[in-house]
Amino acid sequence: MDSALTEISEFIQAIPPLELLPSHIIEQIVKEINICYVRRGQMLPPQGITDESLYILRKGALSYVTNEGELLGKYGEGEVCTVFCFSNNDNIKVTTDEDTLLYSINYHNFRQLVDEYPDVMAFFQQTAEQRLNKKMLQVNEDAILNSSLLNSSVVNFYHSPVVTISPETSIQQAAILMTEENFSCLVIVRNNQPLGIVTDKDIRRRCVAQGLPTDQPVSTIMTDNMATIDIKSTAYDALMMMTQKHIHHLPVTKNSQLKGMVTVTDLMNNEGQNAVNITSVIHKAKSVSELTDISSMIPKLQIRMAKLGTTADHVGKSISAITMAFTIRLIEMAEKLLGPPPVPYAWLAAGSQARQEQFAHSDQDNALIISNDMQPEHSYWFKDLATFVSDGLAACGFIYCPGDVMATNPKWCQTQQKWSQYFAQWINTPEPKALMHCSIFFDLTTVYGDSRLLEQVQEKMLKTTQHSTLFIAHLSRNALNLRPPLGFFRDFVLIQDGENKATLDLKHNGIAPIVDLARIYALSEGISSVNTIERLQQAAGTPSLTKSSAANLIDAYEFLSMLRMMHQANKLQQGQQPNNYLSPKEISKLEREHLKDAFKVIKTMQDSRQSTY
Repeated sequence: MDSALTEISEFIQAIPPLELLPSHIIEQIVKEINICYVRRGQMLPPQGITDESLYILRKGALSYVTNEGELLGKYGEGEVCTVFCFSNNDNIKVTTDEDTLLYSINYHNFRQLVDEYPDVMAFFQQTAEQRLNKKMLQVNEDAILNSSLLNSSVVNFYHSPVVTISPETSIQQAAILMTEENFSCLVIVRNNQPLGIVTDKDIRRRCVAQGLPTDQPVSTIMTDNMATIDIKSTAYDALMMMTQKHIHHLPVTKNSQLKGMVTVTDLMNNEGQNAVNITSVIHKAKSVSELTDISSMIPKLQIRMAKLGTTADHVGKSISAITMAFTIRLIEMAEKLLGPPPVPYAWLAAGSQARQEQFAHSDQDNALIISNDMQPEHSYWFKDLATFVSDGLAACGFIYCPGDVMATNPKWCQTQQKWSQYFAQWINTPEPKALMHCSIFFDLTTVYGDSRLLEQVQEKMLKTTQHSTLFIAHLSRNALNLRPPLGFFRDFVLIQDGENKATLDLKHNGIAPIVDLARIYALSEGISSVNTIERLQQAAGTPSLTKSSAANLIDAYEFLSMLRMMHQANKLQQGQQPNNYLSPKEISKLEREHLKDAFKVIKTMQDSRQSTY
């Protein structure tokens, strides 16, 4: 091969996905090439080419638009234009933005050459959405193969039979049975259907400590509305449910019938340094200094999970559950120090923690919602609680919120009535500051305390947002301020200067726009979930979002989150502070193409939202 052909061969072999092809196929492709020079402003195909062909841009730039003039996209150097490979291109025009050098290849001949390489062929035949979906299916399959708990059914962990009793059995008989069987809990059943659960702790706290006669029915101290898990679930599902609900025993059911019991210990024996193990250690900590020591495990956990190929969704849920455990333990310490709360309250998490999308050592976003029975003299107790917990979280690496969205701020330590007024004001008067608060406080969850306080406020709020088209319109316009960096055609639009020069802001230009869209769909449809993927799944097929669009957004979200997780894990492993600024040089050329696909999905959905409102 002469030097000119060698140079062309090296250029082509560096282009995704042609880089996957062996050198002898590349050589054959090069022999099929026609070199075309097209002046600025001219249309493709070039003069003299009538066959279906694909074009590789060596120099220059192309725009492809509809006959109505709508810009669909651009091609730059090193990209492949496939518009003319298919017969259904009558509504598309491709023009040169500048003098352009092209390599033209007959599409029929190209297909014959790469016929034995379906992954390469699929890249040219699929849309951006289809390519991204295929990539995420592969990622999720790899995650399942790499995680023992994800790949294991809860059937492999639960023990059976479960010791059960009827609700009429006395507390004393229940205690005797637990002692004889050496069990720390019993399930209360009727007709083999679980009604509740009673543990050693329940007997101590609800019977002995309260002076309750032991001849009373065990149903008077049992925990009803208990969590259960279906036998078809994975061990990971069980782990997350127990971690999030702060429970150690989880009944396993089949068709609502009790089949067995899985415990934290069952799962801990299978996994070493994982979320449930760390959470268990947190709950045993006796001081803030102990919690601070434990917090050093969080970055190690993120690194380990990322390297094992765990999905970003599972990493986010695991670390969010650990943050919740730190918060709960600090609140328990504070209550022991301050005494019992004067009135019912709930400690709330906002933002990424509430959405269960938190990575290692994010900043704090929290608040307090307090019973309307609160009196002015009670404010000191809640102020001391907020200070103790926020300072403790800061000591554990969760920095104070730069925007002061914390329970220590009196504005976010309010009664249920005041919180209802906040939401009503934000919805009815959607000013810029109100919309900023919406992006934080419309993603709330209860970490500790009376969850009904928040649930009642949210229920009322969702009924209002469903019918407030003006609010949704303002929220939509505000969400469109964050745009993916799609102004590129040769490459990405990167940050131009400063500490993060020549990088992409994955959070603000990729992940946040999807989070914002998911929130809008949820508020429009009265969906109470705050997790982004759950919101998109539940909104799918509603007037707000088609099923295919929801699937495309989920793929884009998971891919961007995966890149962010891996980037942060690499930073942590190098002893650096994790951030959201990714240099395109950190990832392969094929991953850059998938990144562009993800950005195109976001742009398509933002454009759809813009046309709607």
